Amino acid sequence: MVSISAREDREIEAANASGTTPVVFVHGLWLLPSSWANWADLFQQAGYAPLTPDWPDDPETVEQARANPDALAKKTLKQVADHTADVIGKLEKKPVVMGHSTGGLVAQMLAGRGLSAATVAIDPGVFRGVLPLPLSTLKTAGPFLVNPRYRGRAITLTFDQFNYGWANALNDDEAHRLYDTYHVAGSGIALAQMGTANLNPWTESKVDTKNPDRGPLLILDGEKDHTVPWAIANAAYKRQRRNPSVTEIKKMPDRGHALTIDHGWEEVAQTALDFIRRFVPAKAS
Repeated sequence: MVSISAREDREIEAANASGTTPVVFVHGLWLLPSSWANWADLFQQAGYAPLTPDWPDDPETVEQARANPDALAKKTLKQVADHTADVIGKLEKKPVVMGHSTGGLVAQMLAGRGLSAATVAIDPGVFRGVLPLPLSTLKTAGPFLVNPRYRGRAITLTFDQFNYGWANALNDDEAHRLYDTYHVAGSGIALAQMGTANLNPWTESKVDTKNPDRGPLLILDGEKDHTVPWAIANAAYKRQRRNPSVTEIKKMPDRGHALTIDHGWEEVAQTALDFIRRFVPAKAS
């Protein structure tokens, strides 16, 4: 078990002291918790208490992560979900959970455990039962999935790979800026767990979509996303909508996989905030 960091402890204490509803932001592969900074500020201004948990062993800064990429290797989906659940377990109020990419999958895993008051999954990673594998996804992840040596490694995307998978809806200047500002290595095993979810009956990439305590769920997906195209997000929605709780999906026009960190992040964040406000007030009246 990975201990909760001093930074995470401070966020937990602040959330509990605030008396407001916590919002737990879960980052995905190739980013760090700091990628949620703008979102955390927006939700705090809206009266919520933001938390941005680590994946186990996350370095504090992008510079540290690039200097020691091996620290990001060998992190499994269950490890990430369990660590985030440990953070949630220290909160005095049931939180909203929000995640992007692999974090969007983890957010659904946590909701399936009944740990979330409401959930937003943005460009969410594949879980068992989500069958489509579009060509753009195979082009993005396929080279890492066919070579088993990548599973034990920390994978760093080249700029060209990042540009195709994340920044294809952006101009070249912004693509370079995002790559230079945010991109870090990601866990090969977590990527493999998603890529083989429908081949391995014991996969960790699975979600309890039937739990009646799941709570309201919104899936957001970028129209031009090459990493998690609409076919994947919509297949997840079709499985999740069987749940008795509210399940919704929305396509964000002209947006790619970088929609949480690019110039249009605020539109996506506001869409998520509007959904959350419908079901979970920032403070009980």
